[in-house]
Amino acid sequence: MVQILTPIYEPLFSEHSFGFRPNRCCEMAIVKALEYMNEGYHWVVDIDLEKFFDNVSHDKLITIVMRNVKDGEIVSLIRKYLVSGIMIDNEYKESVIGTPQGGNLSPLLSNVILNELDKELEARGLHFTRYADDCIILVGSSKAADRVMANVSKYIEKKLGLKVNMTKSKVSKPNEIKYLGFGFYYDRYSQLWKAKPHEISIQKLKEKIKKLTSRSWSVDMNYRLIKLKQLIVGWVNYYRIGYFKIKAKEIDRNIRFRLRICIWKQWKKPYTRYKALKKLGLEEWKCKTWSNTRKSYARCASTFLKVAISKEVLKKRGLVTLLDQ
Repeated sequence: MVQILTPIYEPLFSEHSFGFRPNRCCEMAIVKALEYMNEGYHWVVDIDLEKFFDNVSHDKLITIVMRNVKDGEIVSLIRKYLVSGIMIDNEYKESVIGTPQGGNLSPLLSNVILNELDKELEARGLHFTRYADDCIILVGSSKAADRVMANVSKYIEKKLGLKVNMTKSKVSKPNEIKYLGFGFYYDRYSQLWKAKPHEISIQKLKEKIKKLTSRSWSVDMNYRLIKLKQLIVGWVNYYRIGYFKIKAKEIDRNIRFRLRICIWKQWKKPYTRYKALKKLGLEEWKCKTWSNTRKSYARCASTFLKVAISKEVLKKRGLVTLLDQ
């Protein structure tokens, strides 16, 4: 069904819409937003739709679908999909509103109804970018931003039957918003607005790294390094257009520190530590002294283990760093 509907709707979708569409991605949405910011549109209207997938009106959606889909069987199938119901704690519940989250058709149907918003914003001559239900509008002044916030919120609620979360929606400067995991800052040297991973995104990454490098997580080091590689490569690929070199160095340093603690704990006994240090090519007196130390894990990792288990050793072992990526 998705394959049938996509060719019908693809030409109708706005060039400002980037979510759940072929050959479109978050990166394009961020690039387009930066383009507008650097053209002088320094005020952002950040509209948050409250529980979007849960609040989509079935009648409104079917009405929009029927404008372009003339096959009654397809429309009937879409209606059945929308009212198919959900299971909560092994109990069936009817779905009289909203689209099933996680379904193959939901992303396309979300674009179908939000495409109406795109057309309205384009008709008003506004500069905006939308990824799924995350939409920001960029204007030149705070007065214009307040006016757009009021008018567009009214259109969304009255015409589309959706709810705008006024506690999360706001008018602000680019450096005060979080959009698709990115934050924005003004580079005084180049005199341009640029993107970077938002502090919340970085904090979430640190929390995931903390779990993967916990010394109480008893797993094989190879498995730990594979999971770290998957996390780091995926995260950097997503945020690659942002500037985060200084943060990357800081996070890489912390990963090495925590991995040294894990390795030191795995070696456990003095004789095991002695043999491991010897294998790393250290001098005899260092192997004996360091293997019998009573210092804490953190103290060891921040002092002599930086020499014994160097960057190069960890890299050879399979550690992937943000900076390398």
